[in-house]
Amino acid sequence: QVQLVESGGGLVQPGGSLRLSCVASGNIFSINVMAWYRQAPGKERKLVARITSGGTSYYADSVKGRFTISRADAQNTLSLQMNSLKPEDTAVYYCNTFPSLNAYWGQGTQVTVSS
Repeated sequence: QVQLVESGGGLVQPGGSLRLSCVASGNIFSINVMAWYRQAPGKERKLVARITSGGTSYYADSVKGRFTISRADAQNTLSLQMNSLKPEDTAVYYCNTFPSLNAYWGQGTQVTVSS
């Protein structure tokens, strides 16, 4: 059973930065498009960014130019560098494959952007 564990969230002021990490217990990275999703309070979970095994990335318009997704398949690690954070980035962030698989949803990591 593959597990994905997210970390790196926290409380940050507007304009600040955070780096999220996701580590997989099994080797799923090399054969899948991996992605970060987020769910704000009272809203549906949405795709933030995704990256292919070849390194091609896609970003939601709301984070384009501020967030950078990367992957290290040898370490089964997915990362999300988040800069110039805004209050509207506040959410629980999750990693998963793209398209997502229900079995892979983890606990997520909370990101709160507030002064």
